[in-house]
Amino acid sequence: MSLRNVLVVLYDGVQSLDVTGPVEVFAALDHIGGRSGYRIRTVSPGGQPVRTHSGLTLVPDGDLEGARPAPGTTLLVPGGRQTADFEPRLTDWLRAHGGGAERLVAVCTGALLLAEAGLLDGRRATTHWNSCALMARDYPAVSVEPDPIYVRDGRVATSAGVTAGIDLALALVEEDHGRDVALLIARHLVVFLRRPGNQAQFSAQLAAQTARREPLRDVQQWITEHPGGDLSVAALAARARLSPRHFARAFQAETGVTPGRYVERVRVEHARRLLEDSADGITEIARTCGYGTPEAMRRAFVKTLGQPPAEYRRRFG
Repeated sequence: MSLRNVLVVLYDGVQSLDVTGPVEVFAALDHIGGRSGYRIRTVSPGGQPVRTHSGLTLVPDGDLEGARPAPGTTLLVPGGRQTADFEPRLTDWLRAHGGGAERLVAVCTGALLLAEAGLLDGRRATTHWNSCALMARDYPAVSVEPDPIYVRDGRVATSAGVTAGIDLALALVEEDHGRDVALLIARHLVVFLRRPGNQAQFSAQLAAQTARREPLRDVQQWITEHPGGDLSVAALAARARLSPRHFARAFQAETGVTPGRYVERVRVEHARRLLEDSADGITEIARTCGYGTPEAMRRAFVKTLGQPPAEYRRRFG
């Protein structure tokens, strides 16, 4: 098996998990059967140790200035709290040499560095949810997609925040070495293989705010645990011991979404997981997730994901 080069750019303020998450995925081949698949090298401006956002110190293998992406190299650019500072040595190097990489990969706000270097112009990209609006505003030549956990546009791949870099790295390993190897690595690291790239950055619970009052928080948890149950406003209001009108108003005020919208998100999310991970038929999944009919689930999928359940399973199951 020929080694593939992975060149990782480090700098002060880098997010440590943006670096170590993907690196652990690539390096895992050495630990799950004694075979090597990737030659990993880290570089920084001046070759100096860098202090991460969390206070850890990382010692690079070499100087950024002398590094050049060799043929077949995957160039990995992690994010960090100081990406907005755009150290000239870093952005100048990316502008001059980033185009020489076979694959250009950014994790989290590393996409802002690629955008600053002009390497995302005319391409689709994503980044941490909290920086998507900033990237869209400051780099109008980039087509920013705020929802997916990672986006692949030709040889350029960008991921959402922090742990999404692991999902992207697993997808690259699957591309290089096949699904069985990627699955073995995912099991070794005790992570899922693999969240599909178009999966939302937020779960339904993260996309909505957590209610302040305990009865409403309990209702949120109940919805999550019982997607196939009676989740009508009347039933949920009774569980919270409120009138339906008072419950609906309080739920939206505290979570930012209506009860119906929250239920819809939870049911679609639950159905997606079953389509990805189970062999259950669509009719059975629709019933399990509280849809009256498979057609009702189909309408919810088309509305939310832009594709019917059967197509979703074909692509990600």
